[in-house]
Amino acid sequence: MKKGRLEAFSDGVIAIIITIMVLEFKVPHGNKLADLWPILPFFLSYILSFVYVGIYWNNHHHMLYAVERINGLALWANLALLFWLSLIPFVTQWMAESHFSMWPVVLYGIVLIMNALSYTLLATILVKHLGKESTLARAFGSDRKGKLSIGIYAIAITSSFISPFIGLGLYLLVAIIWFIPDRRIERKLVDS
Repeated sequence: MKKGRLEAFSDGVIAIIITIMVLEFKVPHGNKLADLWPILPFFLSYILSFVYVGIYWNNHHHMLYAVERINGLALWANLALLFWLSLIPFVTQWMAESHFSMWPVVLYGIVLIMNALSYTLLATILVKHLGKESTLARAFGSDRKGKLSIGIYAIAITSSFISPFIGLGLYLLVAIIWFIPDRRIERKLVDS
């Protein structure tokens, strides 16, 4: 099957996720800059989550650009990714409202690692469907960056039981690692 509906649906869901996150912002009471202080945790949580959703949107776009056709299994794997992405507004809000308490930060990490695993599953299914010699398969290679990210998430979740701020620092580290779009696919498309 062609990929158009999957791309359109995914883009729509991701746009709604970002919209939901921004709608959670509450206007501060008062008219001084100091009145923004109470919403600082919401703003910081929003920035991190917006970056993550943007990273997934960007890399999802690059991955599907290298794909001409999909199968039913890829549709289900994509839905799994969208499910975990759709939980980001919830954990973002809880983490902000709790001022980065342990359990919300742990759950935030669980949602992040499940996003990473779902994205990896989708990529694996697409590579298997398209073949080992496909542009996508050559671009992904051994996916060291993806495996490293999953490892960091696991450490971050565990560290969050000791200090939520260590976990947050590690979540930020993964976001920094992925902030620049994954160029592997672009390079392979140019080489093809």
